[in-house]
Formats: sequence, structure tokens, C-alpha cells
Amino acid sequence: MLDIHGISDFTDYFVICSGTSERMLEALAEDVIRQMRNQNQIRGRIEGLPQDGWILVDYGGVILHLFSHARRDYYRLEDLWGEGKILLHLQ
Repeated sequence: MLDIHGISDFTDYFVICSGTSERMLEALAEDVIRQMRNQNQIRGRIEGLPQDGWILVDYGGVILHLFSHARRDYYRLEDLWGEGKILLHLQ
């Protein structure tokens, strides 16, 4: 999780994840969307498709980025938003 509040005017946090296949990206996106809707009554706006290698789910203050490894390496959001503070990093 990357804290970018004060750096960005459109969101406060990025959650950035990688999946090893299109199927995994789709499953991750579906589960997050379902959990957020069922547990928090929050609906996100979805952009992208698993076959694109990047799915974005916008919850306003938090934006979830689900990447294939190749797309994550290409876009390097952690470097692009390097002024942000990493709050949690799991591998």
C-alpha cells in the first residue's frame, strides 16, 4: 500500500498487486469487488481487463491496481509515485 495523499489530488492510497495469469487477475478483482460490496457496501469503478494485464478498481480514496508482472515492470508505479510512503509491502 502506497500513501500518496498530499502528493495526488485524485486519491490518497494505491494498493498495487501482481497476478501470474489473466485468470488470477480476474479472480483477485472479483473477490475484492465482492468483499468490498458485501462487507463495506462500497462499489468501485472498474477499468481494464485481465487480458490487458492491468485492472484498476477505483474506490475514490483508494485505487487498487492489479497488474501482470510484465505490466507492473513496464509502468513501475512505485517509482513514478516515489514521493509516496510505502505503508505495507508483501511479497
